[in-house]
Amino acid sequence: FTNFINMAFQKIENVKISGIAACVPKAVECNINSSAFLSNDDAEKFIAATGIKERRIATPETCSSDLCYHAATKLIDQLGWSRKDIDCLIFITQTPDYIVPATSCILQDRLELPTDCYAFDITLGCSGWVYGISILGSLLSSGNFRKGLLLVGETTSKTKSPSDKSTFPLFGDAGTATGMEYSPGYEPMYFHTGTDGAKHRAIYIPDGAFRNPTTIQSLQSEEIEPGIIRNRLQYIMDGGSVFVFSITKPPQSIRILLENAGKSKEDIDCFFLHQANKIMVDKIIEKLKIPLEKTPSSFELFGNTSMSSIPLTMVTRKRKEFENSKLYLVTCGFGSGLSWASGYIVTDCIVCPELVEI
Repeated sequence: FTNFINMAFQKIENVKISGIAACVPKAVECNINSSAFLSNDDAEKFIAATGIKERRIATPETCSSDLCYHAATKLIDQLGWSRKDIDCLIFITQTPDYIVPATSCILQDRLELPTDCYAFDITLGCSGWVYGISILGSLLSSGNFRKGLLLVGETTSKTKSPSDKSTFPLFGDAGTATGMEYSPGYEPMYFHTGTDGAKHRAIYIPDGAFRNPTTIQSLQSEEIEPGIIRNRLQYIMDGGSVFVFSITKPPQSIRILLENAGKSKEDIDCFFLHQANKIMVDKIIEKLKIPLEKTPSSFELFGNTSMSSIPLTMVTRKRKEFENSKLYLVTCGFGSGLSWASGYIVTDCIVCPELVEI
């Protein structure tokens, strides 16, 4: 157990978060009217259980990179950064523009960043923002890179069947941008991460890549049970397995994080948890015995926006506090992989623009 903690624990020094921005589509879909449900009663029960009243849905022409581009443009402008000084870019998504090339290359060009910008994609789900902060932080901590952008976004509605009540009403679309920079002597960040790939089929899309390429059969819809119709190019989630995972690993990870960082729950101003749904978030809060007022939520208006959910919650629920205060934070993302990541982060009067809508 001790070796596990040491291998999965990071301390990153000399790096600060300078700003966070978020972007969502303008189109709102209310779950009470969702075609995924067989009846109004079904919809009402779903909303009561999950807390998800509405979600933002991207148009067919809008990609995750578009949402992140608009968030990044807003953030760069308000930070007052020169684009030529941004020397690294990480893009995290499971809905890229293309299989090839990496979408980060496209974003480097669209954002007019230098051609010697260090840019790459990462394929991760709901743990992606916390993982991304630890990765970009590691790159910046030596001082070889000075300013970096972490772009995380998902148009996850495109991967769900509109006739699948077990997935479609849960998820919404969003993109975010986080600016980080080398800052000698800044308070350290701490991270605890984990992976259980043996359970990778708890959340997956069976066909469409190279293990199971797309065939005619991939496009054929199948009724799994009443209210759940999907094909093999659409998202499958084993709700029971995901629930057990989500209420077990994240609380354990947060406890390990706090212990290794030498912090107590009382030291933390806000706990930003991945916004899976009300049931899961409430259960984690209960297990950790942390007050509700320290755990802001955004799933009510945006649903589960995958790796975007933590920074989206920061922007929409605590924007003024981020701009005007020094905050001691714990973040925890968890989801497909199965993977999870928890982080202890200190922010101090950062740039946090109003939510961008496109």
